[in-house]
Amino acid sequence: MRPGGWACALCWAVPAAAQQYPAGPMRIISPYPPGGGTDILARAIGQRITERYGVAVVVDNRAGGSGTVGAGVAAKAPPDGHTMVVVAAAHAAGASLYKNLPYDQARDLAPVTLLAAGPLVLIVHPSLPAHSVKELTALAKARPGELNVGNSGTGSLPHLTAELFASMSGIKVMHIPYKGPGLALIDVMSGQVPLYFMNVLGALPLVKSNKLRALGVSSAERSAIAPELPTIAESGLRGFDMTNWYALLVPGATPKETIAKLHLEIARIMALPDMKQLMIAGGMTIVANTPQQFGEFLAREVDKYARIVKVAGVKPE
Repeated sequence: MRPGGWACALCWAVPAAAQQYPAGPMRIISPYPPGGGTDILARAIGQRITERYGVAVVVDNRAGGSGTVGAGVAAKAPPDGHTMVVVAAAHAAGASLYKNLPYDQARDLAPVTLLAAGPLVLIVHPSLPAHSVKELTALAKARPGELNVGNSGTGSLPHLTAELFASMSGIKVMHIPYKGPGLALIDVMSGQVPLYFMNVLGALPLVKSNKLRALGVSSAERSAIAPELPTIAESGLRGFDMTNWYALLVPGATPKETIAKLHLEIARIMALPDMKQLMIAGGMTIVANTPQQFGEFLAREVDKYARIVKVAGVKPE
């Protein structure tokens, strides 16, 4: 080798090593307990990263504060692309619902992609004499403040969706918070709480068995797995659009080049046939948009939830 050859070889070797990604074990934070949507997605993504790159991927469940605890852990992690967090739609409401978040949503967490999205379904107990959104609105106006609507906790997506529905339709309802969707559904099934916004997949079997009645979906477009259900928007509340979604974020200072590489890998994973089936089974549609597109979407969601919280008078905790 000519003089300086080894030195030049090392010069090339260092950048090559530095560009290797992933360079070691990875961590995906799920800010909710095991078994939920964020946890299922995190584990599915982690498994496929391991299969391709041979690196260990640990799913770290950090539940609490409607997802803000886990998001805070991710915000303080090293910005090297080896720590990610899967968040749900409630993430966008964090700044409006909590006075002292341990992170700044725009500064401390960087968008990678919107993974998937799907609607909620407005359901009523069959004993309620309402077979459409218009009939429900008329009934609620005739009985102001008498109809109860359940939710899975103050500040949850079902709660904020119901708040938006009430404000846009000009009705008054009584919000009944529960510690989780399962407890809320028990009282809805018994008829004690006649109104509820719930996951489309969970609602369909109950609707088909006539245990509950579906009036419409909360998204701007009809659901692919329940196209027969009208949207609330086309049922009279023009512009109504609330979706449940899952997305991937990384620490805010993560280099754009690293985010771009991670985005390509996540987009590849989400396009796999088994991942599509997993999302369909959960009543979701895969999105996998670009970091810029997701960032713009997230900013709109943050503004939307801030308006809902303000109009509804939900007090930050």
